[in-house]
Amino acid sequence: MLRFAHTEFLWGLAAVPVLIILFIAVTTWKKRAIIALGDKDVVKKMIPQVSFSRPWLKFILFLLGFTFLVIGAADPQIGSKMEEVKRKGADLMILLDVSNSMLSEDLSPNRLENAKRAIAQLIDNLHDDRIGIIVFAGQAYVQLPITTDYSAAKLFLSTINTNMVPTQGTAIGAAIDLGMRSFDFKNGTGKAMIVITDGENHEDDAVIAAKKAIDKDVSVHVIGVGSEKGAPIPIVQNGRQVGFHTDSAGKTVMSKLDENMCKEIAAAGSGSYVRASNANSGFNIVMDQIGKIQRKTYDSKSFKDFEDRFQFFLGFAFILLMVEFFISNRKSVRLSRVNLFEVKK
Repeated sequence: MLRFAHTEFLWGLAAVPVLIILFIAVTTWKKRAIIALGDKDVVKKMIPQVSFSRPWLKFILFLLGFTFLVIGAADPQIGSKMEEVKRKGADLMILLDVSNSMLSEDLSPNRLENAKRAIAQLIDNLHDDRIGIIVFAGQAYVQLPITTDYSAAKLFLSTINTNMVPTQGTAIGAAIDLGMRSFDFKNGTGKAMIVITDGENHEDDAVIAAKKAIDKDVSVHVIGVGSEKGAPIPIVQNGRQVGFHTDSAGKTVMSKLDENMCKEIAAAGSGSYVRASNANSGFNIVMDQIGKIQRKTYDSKSFKDFEDRFQFFLGFAFILLMVEFFISNRKSVRLSRVNLFEVKK
C-alpha cells in the first residue's frame, strides 16, 4: 500500500507543465532571433561553440530532478507488513434521532449538535470496540455500518443533519429493529445500542422493539435530550432560521423531552436511562454499564507500519540536478576537435 505523508506538496507538480510551456516559448523565441540575423547555417558558423541540443538535455534533467524533488518532499510511504491484529471489544450501535424536533435549542447549540458533539467525544475514547451509526426520524437508515475505523465514524458523524431522512416523525422502534439486523450475531461478542432522542415517539412501539432486543442479549440504553419545559422547533431554510413550527391553530409548537417514554424503552431493553445536559452528555454513565458486557477477541487486518521512501527520490533529484548543473550550454572545445570519421589524406 502506497501513501504520501504530506500530500499538499504534490501540488508542486502543477508547475511541470508551466515550466515546459515556458521553455518551449523561450526556445522558439531564440530560434526566431537567430533566423532574424540572417541565414541559419551562416549564423551557426559564426557561433560554433553554441550548442542547440544541450539546453534540451539540461532542461529534461532539471525537469526530472524537480519532479523527484517534489515527490520526495511529499514523503512517499509503503505499507511494509499486513498483519492480523487481535482486538477484544464489543459491538456498539448509536441510534441518533434526526427529526426536526432535534433542532430545538433547549440544549446548546441545539439538541442534534449537542448529541453529535457527545458522540464525537465517545468515539475519541473508544479503543477496540466497534461502532456503527443509525439515523432515524419517520424511517431509519444505516449511516455507518459496524466498524473499527474511528476516523470514518467521525467523518460520517459530521455529515448528519435533519434533512437526511425525508419522512418526518420519530420511529424509535424501527431504528432498534434496524440496529438488530445490522449486528453480526455469529461473532459472539457483546452488543448494545444507545438511543439518543427527545423521546417523542409517534410512529411505533419502541418498548416492544427493545424487549425483542434484550431477548437476543442486546441491551438498549437511552439518552434523553431536551427539557421538560420544552422549546420551539425552528424552521431552517438554506442554513438560516426563518421562524418556528406552528400547529393548525397557529400556535408555536413546543417540543418537550418525553422522559417517561425514554425510561420505558431503557427498562424494556435492560439498559440505563440518562438525561443529557449542556454539562453532561450522559455517555459516561451509559458506557459504565456497557463496559460490563462480554468482549470477545476478533481479528482485524491492518498495515503494521509504513516505511519512508523519500530518501530515494531526493537522492535521484540531487544526482540529476548536479549533472544538469555541470553540463555547459556550450560545446566542448576539445571534443569538437575530435572527428572519428575524418579520412586522413
